[in-house]
Amino acid sequence: MDVRSYIAWITVGAVIVLLAEVFAGRHKGAYARKGEIPLIFSSMAVGRFGLGPSVGILVAMVWSALLPAYRGALADTPLWLAVPGVMLFGEFFFYWVHRYAHQTSKSKSLLWMLHRTHHSARYMNVAVWMRLNLFWYVVIPNAWSMGLAIYLGLGEAAGIYIVLNAVWNIVTHSDFRWDDSIRRHRYFGPVFRAAEHIFVSPGIHHTHHGYGKDGASYRNFGVLLSVWDWVFGTLHIPDGRPYRYGIPGHDAHWLEELAYPLVRIRRS
Repeated sequence: MDVRSYIAWITVGAVIVLLAEVFAGRHKGAYARKGEIPLIFSSMAVGRFGLGPSVGILVAMVWSALLPAYRGALADTPLWLAVPGVMLFGEFFFYWVHRYAHQTSKSKSLLWMLHRTHHSARYMNVAVWMRLNLFWYVVIPNAWSMGLAIYLGLGEAAGIYIVLNAVWNIVTHSDFRWDDSIRRHRYFGPVFRAAEHIFVSPGIHHTHHGYGKDGASYRNFGVLLSVWDWVFGTLHIPDGRPYRYGIPGHDAHWLEELAYPLVRIRRS
């Protein structure tokens, strides 16, 4: 399966879940903000289907230029070892880049200004997974870490991780919160909370997109694994949904959120 086919199939899955949310009434009032729908569709059309594959080519060229002697160096690694190794590496790299983006939000670093688009939505559903600044597709950590893994000869393991990562992103961004009842269960709750120290649940990621009670955008930086949050002291396991979703304060213009720093629009 080539890159475009993979992106297409994952997108189809996301759209199916999104439609299920819509028919279940989970999107009422979510898109009241002016420009919200164009922002999501533009990010998908230009970013995911255009820039995404192009960045893949760029990443391959960069690693080839930087590490010319290491092409396929790990190709003999057995799959049972390569998959967890690639997963731990990918999550570790993503954790630190993601954490740095949030920790520099007050100084409005370029990394945060690119990432804020994903966090400024005042709702939480699968559409948020599709809601990205166009230039985030260039700096997104998984593109670079998995590009390195593929270059080193771990293409199959990287492919497995990429698919798991995308599927789990859909699960953790969805408005369907099956985990809340499990977490509160008398018998299964403690077991589930223990597992949340290793794997990211929808609750853990929803917390990352919120503020107020059980909202903590400065915690829970993993995508698939929460183990690095646990190890480095940034894990927050919630009791329920956050008080509010999004970023406190005024919204930027949707065109700026889509194409910053190319587009900058001052508030009147």
